Amino acid sequence: MALAGGWIDQPFVSRLNPDPPGSMVVVGLEPTFRFMDRAGMATSTRRIAGKLWNGALPEKNPMILVRELYEAENTGKANPSGSQDMAGLILPGINRLDYDYQFAGGLFPAHVESCNDPDVGRWLEDVIHLLPIAPRPDGYSPLDVQHLNAAWVRRLGQSGKACFAATLAKDIAKLGASLNECMSCWEALLPNTVAHPLITVDLLGLLAYYQERYAGAMYSGCGGGYLYVVSEKQVPGASKVKLRLAANHERKGNGVGTTHWSATTR
Repeated sequence: MALAGGWIDQPFVSRLNPDPPGSMVVVGLEPTFRFMDRAGMATSTRRIAGKLWNGALPEKNPMILVRELYEAENTGKANPSGSQDMAGLILPGINRLDYDYQFAGGLFPAHVESCNDPDVGRWLEDVIHLLPIAPRPDGYSPLDVQHLNAAWVRRLGQSGKACFAATLAKDIAKLGASLNECMSCWEALLPNTVAHPLITVDLLGLLAYYQERYAGAMYSGCGGGYLYVVSEKQVPGASKVKLRLAANHERKGNGVGTTHWSATTR
């Protein structure tokens, strides 16, 4: 599950960031139901991972696995996917991925901070609601129109930082605001992520409806997919998610354990 900051994992975006690193948040999930394909839930990446590793993650540094899976999925592609999907599948818990174009050409996070605290995980499960909207249509591309602007790229990367901080603080208002901010950045930078001739659903209208009535909302991916709605009360028609947390977590003075992953592969 990718929350605020998505697209900062793409080098053509992160290279314009005047205040690196820019961040995004990915959350490891247990598969409690089958997600739609072409809906921003990394289903194609998961299939590749299953074939690559025979259905089980090897005992390796997770950042090495991220690179291996990235290469398996993107070798020979003209428009490679970002590494957020690989990180989200491999890393348990709630993860802030920090991207800096000066590190690995922006292909991989320069730093990762992970939270596997069960209290934080249960809170996020309680306040995130998934509404199925529609998969991306065949032939659709979010990249046909680009209005790349350094100020908006900075805001995009900051939305991921705000999202992670709000989650650790269990602050629903700030979490919702970070998702809303991310969607504003998507619309400004890559307008086809939310409106395109092939998209028949009124994505912007639905988004506005839920953002006005709840703490915040954003789409699971470009072109639709699921709508994540942040709310302390039940959202009609929505499903819940179950987080995949690491078995052991480290507690620090503030009661929330975080783990720092090395970005190096050696």
